[in-house]
Amino acid sequence: MWTKEKKRKLEQSRIDSTRLLADTLLKLENPPSVFVCASAIGFYGNRKDEVLTENSNPGKGFLADLCLKWESEAARVAEKNIRPVMLRIGVVLTPSGGMLQKILPPFELGGGGPIGSGKQYISWIAIDDLVSAIYHCICTPDVKGAVNATAPDSCTNSDFTKSLGKVLHRPTIFPVPELALRLVFGEMAKDTMLSSCRAEPTKLSETGYKFLYPKLEPALKHVLGK
Repeated sequence: MWTKEKKRKLEQSRIDSTRLLADTLLKLENPPSVFVCASAIGFYGNRKDEVLTENSNPGKGFLADLCLKWESEAARVAEKNIRPVMLRIGVVLTPSGGMLQKILPPFELGGGGPIGSGKQYISWIAIDDLVSAIYHCICTPDVKGAVNATAPDSCTNSDFTKSLGKVLHRPTIFPVPELALRLVFGEMAKDTMLSSCRAEPTKLSETGYKFLYPKLEPALKHVLGK
């Protein structure tokens, strides 16, 4: 659950640290040509099935406000002719962390299922593509500003659940009720697990990036070694 203290720590780790880096870069006599900063698709907030590009307006809520301030600090390096890139990172597929690590145990035991209505969109990216996309942004002068670091195959939570169950050869018949999540996690559930974001990697595609894992099921098989 997001307490006031938890929110304060999130702001410090994202906004304050980026401000420090930007201030330092602006003072350098020989600054780097590019500054790549992590952000998140939380920038867009809960947008149901709306297709979102880097030109879409920010959403509402704590995460959206956090990402907006975070990116604003990174963008300041343009004052020194440093090319700023703000990667709006989606759900990163890796069993070593993030959402996939948390949901794997119940899914492997056959206790997985859709979250809430299951209609909310998940914009995901394989860990291999995230690393490659960062390299692409560093090496491609045309990449500037916000960049959606998401695969071109956004899917609903229900479809994600079915694909993961198929890859693991496990049933997915135990849904997690929305009410239970709201009672346990409060605002955090609303802005993360129950939020819908259909972010398209428009800028990556337009600048020639070729996804290693553009489809969900092959991506899950790869990261899980199946």
